[in-house]
Amino acid sequence: MATFTGLDPAALDFLRDLGAHNDRAWFDQHRGDYEGLLLAPARDLVVALGERLSAIAPRLHADPRVNGSILRINRDTRFSKDKRPYKTHLDLWLWEGDGPSRGCSGFFLRIEADRIGYGAGMHHFDQDVLATYRAAVDDPRRGAALVRAARKAVDSGAMVGREGWKRVPAPYAADHPRAGFLRYGGLVAGARADVPAELFTPAFPDWCFERLGPLRPLQRWVANVVAAA
Repeated sequence: MATFTGLDPAALDFLRDLGAHNDRAWFDQHRGDYEGLLLAPARDLVVALGERLSAIAPRLHADPRVNGSILRINRDTRFSKDKRPYKTHLDLWLWEGDGPSRGCSGFFLRIEADRIGYGAGMHHFDQDVLATYRAAVDDPRRGAALVRAARKAVDSGAMVGREGWKRVPAPYAADHPRAGFLRYGGLVAGARADVPAELFTPAFPDWCFERLGPLRPLQRWVANVVAAA
């Protein structure tokens, strides 16, 4: 069993300070805080989340390593006007499927200084997956299953969607019964919440599971699309 015991409140102070001093010199001076306050408990949290989510998603990958389920805190600034070198949040990603994790459907968790973000699905479809996704949305049976999954996610407090096209892509009709889904370039259900007291206790993985569980039907629907592509 994982030994996640809760995040030290000082971890959120570190994220706030990083936002105010987002440069390499400051980070190097406080690297020990990052590793002790965020990285070490993040490893335990990934394992604990994997254990709980495996009850509903038995093929889920929970890899407690940086570049596994723990995303790097370094920002990729090569093609961005924003040259700040570090993220001011902690991102976790647990995925289902074979191949590169970013090419799979999964669950995500973001810990910021003042809020928690969580969700499920896949943020961006490549061309092969996009074509398979649209065919599944168009299919009466699979399309109806998607509508049910999305409704369950919305009923739990999540928002469903992803930026995409302004118009329904050809060859689908503009008045298609699932036109909104056909315009997406990815499909995610997610929400944000104020930092809960549970974050600082061993109960936080259960807090996450209660919110991610209702998103499983949508996450699984997307995983099936990816597997079929």
